Amino acid sequence: MIANRKIEEAAYQIMTNAAIDIPQDYLDGIKGMIDLEQGDLSAFVLQSMVDNWEAATEDRRPMCADTGLPRYYVKVGNEARVDAGFVGIEKSLRSATARATNDVPLRPNRVHPLWRTEHNNNVGINAPEVEWSFEPGADWVDITTVHKGGLFGTDYRMLFPGDGIDGIKRFYLDTLIAFGKRGLACQPAIVGVGLGGSKDTCMQLGKQAACLRTVGDRNPDPEIAALEKELKEIGNKIGMGAMGFIGSSMVVDCHIEVGHTHTGGMPMSVHTFCLSSRRATARIYADGSIAYRTDPQWFTPYMRRETIGWETAEEISSNSA
Repeated sequence: MIANRKIEEAAYQIMTNAAIDIPQDYLDGIKGMIDLEQGDLSAFVLQSMVDNWEAATEDRRPMCADTGLPRYYVKVGNEARVDAGFVGIEKSLRSATARATNDVPLRPNRVHPLWRTEHNNNVGINAPEVEWSFEPGADWVDITTVHKGGLFGTDYRMLFPGDGIDGIKRFYLDTLIAFGKRGLACQPAIVGVGLGGSKDTCMQLGKQAACLRTVGDRNPDPEIAALEKELKEIGNKIGMGAMGFIGSSMVVDCHIEVGHTHTGGMPMSVHTFCLSSRRATARIYADGSIAYRTDPQWFTPYMRRETIGWETAEEISSNSA
């Protein structure tokens, strides 16, 4: 039985980690762009970003004054047993959020949309958001926190099957150019693209693609993986670099996630993570031990399944024998 105090302990620690420490995959991606960047101002900004992150880690202070909107992604092993169940998990996450807001500290960004009132702790109605997924054959609980800016960097369009891959590329470029010109993105960024599903699912897939996959990770479908690489390349050829200056550093990486959709449409969403790329994950095991990492490992084969049921590799091998 996993105790609620262990859930809160893990959530509190990853809130701190996400606010202060840049994930190594993203840091390596940015460093790799510095030598390739031809724009002087853009290259200067990239190096300044790296210097700022190193100072934040050394001083144990948040890397950005706007610490974003904290949210959680929880993956529960099917065999996991948690004290007070799912309600207990949510209470622990909300408590950890309030404590971390005071202690790290995080900027209390959450306010009521109409009255602009707040509790000074990033907790309120439907806040922080918690998204759930499940994993067969596991007795652990994974908790990932993402601190994403909540103002800009997202767009949606209902494309149609006839638009095809060219239509996807066109909307992708239109979005990045508009974001860059209007200051609606905080680049260079990991760009997530959601394709398919219903409108709300499409938006979720795009945000998860941006926030829950690491730089260099590729979709297991080889044709989608090839499209990810192509979108990354063309995104860096529109003439925009770091923070909107002239250059070639718009996209650190591009990730695509898909969902089966209505036969008459092809919804698409585009999301840019911010230059802070704030994410951190904890796995709480059945014995109460906790392991921390920066790769959420959210999109497992089970998450991308197409079948009605689910068989493990061992079961498939056994049934075919």
